[in-house]
Amino acid sequence: METSEPAGLDTVYADDHLLVFHKPSGLLSVPGRGEDKQDCLSTRAQQAYPDALVVHRLDMATSGLILMARGVAMQRLLNAAFAGREVTKRYTAVVAGRPAEAQGQIDLPILVDWPNRPLRKIDWEHGKPSCTRWQVLEALDGSTRLALEPVTGRSHQLRVHLAAIGHPILGDALYAPAAVQAMASRLLLHASHLALQHPATGVALRWDCVAAF
Repeated sequence: METSEPAGLDTVYADDHLLVFHKPSGLLSVPGRGEDKQDCLSTRAQQAYPDALVVHRLDMATSGLILMARGVAMQRLLNAAFAGREVTKRYTAVVAGRPAEAQGQIDLPILVDWPNRPLRKIDWEHGKPSCTRWQVLEALDGSTRLALEPVTGRSHQLRVHLAAIGHPILGDALYAPAAVQAMASRLLLHASHLALQHPATGVALRWDCVAAF
């Protein structure tokens, strides 16, 4: 039996096996270091669903759909589904400039930039293979709305890849130049679509959440 939902928790879907939430921009997915970083989506989720466990994360500045498991057994199954690329994730972003093509694929290896953590960088010698597919949704004034599909799931992948091809995400305080950071009051990156086959029932599930920008 569920407890009442705490303030600040937006449950999109819940059953006996898994949960989907909408995470607002500015909220951590999991606790950080320090007492001021303990409020996060996973903590709020566990107040309503004590068996809620993390299977993937969104950056603090990213909004949108995030999936959690109920219990350790389901966490293992969902972790395996993510590792096997059986979960489809798509994002919406607004980037600086206008790509020359209507769609494309970015294949650039990503490595932790250890002296400058938590930053990542492109590193052809030591980086991990990383792939992002993109498609233009709408041309805007000096910027472009894109649909993004991360084929791999590296930390900061979408932000690093888009900055690397010369189209950083508006409001990106980590990877965009100051002028592009100033074009938005927040990172304009939103997890807009999740789809997978339910590990317990086999039913095909999908959720869509329109970006608020």
